[in-house]
Amino acid sequence: YKGLTVACGPPGLAGGINMLYHNKGDGTFTDVSEKAGITKTNGTYGLGVLIADFDNDGWPDIYVANDSAPAALYHNNKNGTFTDIGIEAGCAFSIDGKPQAGMGVTAGDYDRDGWLDIFKTNFSGDTSSLYHNTGKGIFDDVTFPAGMGLNTRWLGWGCGFVDVDNDGWPDIFLVNGHVYPEVERLTTEAGYAQRKVLYHNLHNGRFADVSDKVGEAVKRPNASRGAAFGDYDNDGDIDILINSVNGPPELLRADSSNQNNWIKIKTIGVKSNRDGIGARIKCVTEDGSQIDEVRSGGSYYSQNDLRIHFGLGKNQGVKTLEIHWPSGQVDTLSNVAANQLIIVKEKAGIMRTIRARG
Repeated sequence: YKGLTVACGPPGLAGGINMLYHNKGDGTFTDVSEKAGITKTNGTYGLGVLIADFDNDGWPDIYVANDSAPAALYHNNKNGTFTDIGIEAGCAFSIDGKPQAGMGVTAGDYDRDGWLDIFKTNFSGDTSSLYHNTGKGIFDDVTFPAGMGLNTRWLGWGCGFVDVDNDGWPDIFLVNGHVYPEVERLTTEAGYAQRKVLYHNLHNGRFADVSDKVGEAVKRPNASRGAAFGDYDNDGDIDILINSVNGPPELLRADSSNQNNWIKIKTIGVKSNRDGIGARIKCVTEDGSQIDEVRSGGSYYSQNDLRIHFGLGKNQGVKTLEIHWPSGQVDTLSNVAANQLIIVKEKAGIMRTIRARG
């Protein structure tokens, strides 16, 4: 690697295959990879995996970030099978049509148009990727128009769409760290331990790198891999847990002082699975709407808080919360006060509310 002897990477090695296990509901699983069409995709070096409904048809699709190979987007055919449409959908390659070394991946509706977009981290010497969902699961690579084309020094891993300032517009946070300790001997590289990056959503389709303005913990280099997001202290802003290589984890506590409001929803399934995984929630306020889904896994080898968090800006409450459960049940809640966690049971409504800690 750039003249250094390092451990062998994916190129030159045989790619593996992706696997899909069907939950039988009795604590056991069945390998349905071949039956579901997952193995029809060529051998790859799969890393980040993301499950989300990208075409708003009510059925979860699967996106896989591959190292040194095109990313895969398995479209759910609604009959137990999937078709890889990554190339046709525009989210398999970089803007110049090259495969990238994808690592972490996350989904969020950063422009609040009702369609989930994709953010993917890549190897150093390349940018991260931002794919804008133009509708029906077709994507445009907007990495450069969105303002993310300047950072090519970092080797990205865990990432997440997270509204760090509760203004109602999802920002993007990612962690970095090289794979080769030997790069410390190179002046052309950012080092083995690397800083984190925070992109602030400017509400116009663009982002600003504000990493230097949000505290020493973000700027401090670390050999990071996983990143999980959740409000661990229940004070209304999202904190970040980072898993490190050969080192202790890092916990970044958010302490927001802008007085923006928020709402948090915990789902309890009845006919649907107990945690409500796969449920889509639409949050409508006076100044627009947001969507998110209860999601298992994501980022890079990480599990986020299963409670859905929406920043509300200066809105004092939510006009409507619409919950689309995996079972097909739709629950609508009206005039919900801000700054509280609501626990919602499928078909039964709000079971309990918990105000934020002071």
